[in-house]
Amino acid sequence: MSESTGMLNRLLDKVEKVGNKLPDPAVMFFGLLLIVWAFSFLLSGIEFDAVHPLTGENVGVNNLLSGGEMAAFLASMVNTFMGFAPLGVVLVAMLGVGVAERSGFINVAIKLMLNVTPKVLLTPVLILVAIVSHTAVDAGYVLVIPLGGVIFYAAGRHPLAGIAAAFAGVSGGFSANFVPSAIDPLLQGFTQSAAQILDPAIQLNPLNNYFFTSASSIIVVLVGWYLTDKVIEPRLKNTPVDGDEEDIPVIDEVTPRDRKAFYSGVLTMVVGLGLLFFWTIQDNTPLADPRTGELASFGAPLMQMIVPLIFLLFAIPGIVHGYVAGTFTNSQDVVGAMTKSMEGMAYYMVMAFFCAMFIKAFGDSNLGTLLSIKGAGFLSSLALSGGVTMVGMIILVAFINIFVGSASAKWALISPIFVPMLMQMGYSPDLTQAAYRVGDSISNIITPLLPYFPLVVLYCQRYVKNTGIGSLVALMLPFTVSLMVIWSAFLIIYWMIGIPLGFQSNYMYPAAG
Repeated sequence: MSESTGMLNRLLDKVEKVGNKLPDPAVMFFGLLLIVWAFSFLLSGIEFDAVHPLTGENVGVNNLLSGGEMAAFLASMVNTFMGFAPLGVVLVAMLGVGVAERSGFINVAIKLMLNVTPKVLLTPVLILVAIVSHTAVDAGYVLVIPLGGVIFYAAGRHPLAGIAAAFAGVSGGFSANFVPSAIDPLLQGFTQSAAQILDPAIQLNPLNNYFFTSASSIIVVLVGWYLTDKVIEPRLKNTPVDGDEEDIPVIDEVTPRDRKAFYSGVLTMVVGLGLLFFWTIQDNTPLADPRTGELASFGAPLMQMIVPLIFLLFAIPGIVHGYVAGTFTNSQDVVGAMTKSMEGMAYYMVMAFFCAMFIKAFGDSNLGTLLSIKGAGFLSSLALSGGVTMVGMIILVAFINIFVGSASAKWALISPIFVPMLMQMGYSPDLTQAAYRVGDSISNIITPLLPYFPLVVLYCQRYVKNTGIGSLVALMLPFTVSLMVIWSAFLIIYWMIGIPLGFQSNYMYPAAG
């Protein structure tokens, strides 16, 4: 066991060493932008035998160095940056979280939580909370992951292990959740459209993977728990915490005044949640999707309000806590807390600018679309058995996910290929979608092209200054490899046993080939 552990550590050391030789994320995204421009020019004259599954048109590479494309790129640069989705999510959420943190509200909450949570269960509880955070779209990236570091540090454990565990739950286990979320009907919509190519009468349930994703939560928690405690944390034992003291949250003893302030803040939060709940249960509530009447769809105002709600549900209790505890004495202290939280986001905004430009160019070039279509076509041409094809699809999706992060965009491209093909072999669209969701999750945590990846690097640098891209990739690689093997095997076994993947659709295929 010690020999295999030594081999693993040496491999991860090499990954870390090579990865840390990569340039700063902002420079890296600028370099990738130049590469996309170059490839778009070189490949634009080539005819590719690739047909877009939705439009039926041939897919070619757009030359982004042409006069018209370059003019359009420069003209839209400001809008591209301002419309970069993760930027708004991070900044708005951090305004509220910054108030709650600087007032002491979060610190007291963590201390009280540590008092009631057995130390041995700290890791699985953190991963479980990270998994549930998927319900609030991207909230886990700006809320749960940094709290993972704070919680572990307060418990006397290495903070990077806490960040890794939370990152694994939020992003690596993205498709594992026992609470339905907006991603469920979104993916089901693409799956149903692809299935209707072969069977126009088929209707899939929006929760057609619910039982599998719920059971997958247990798998992700168990895998993450073992790796964090037995692999990641022992590997970090010789990594000193050398971050700036002002950036590392200090968890002091909870005084009676702190406790009173905390409960005042919690009461405020409960009242706010109660008002929100009352708003959602009203007849014809404006928070529901006006087309479907559902609260958990991407078109519902409730889902679009998640980030503002995070701002309010942390800022207002934080302000109450601050005034009762004495950490805030006037409005300037509140504004100062927000300002301080924004100071820490300056680097992320620089990185986000170049990341937004790269993603814009990569999408406009059609390189990602071509990669997805060609990859799916190659795998289908191999004519493998259904079970092998499922595993192959998981690996293919995990690879494509390194370059094309959007879950819906990838599925929109490859579902019309895989779903009908596997239906003809006797495999349900529900199963094909479940395999896709596994592949779409497992490589999130090792791709620097994930828009939130540099933000997680920034969280790590609060505690260990020399943390780089390679450091984080090496930290997360055991999670990706383990989840790829164990989660894929779990899906195949789950399917072979014949357990329903989710709520039934109107047309069911054999449970096991």
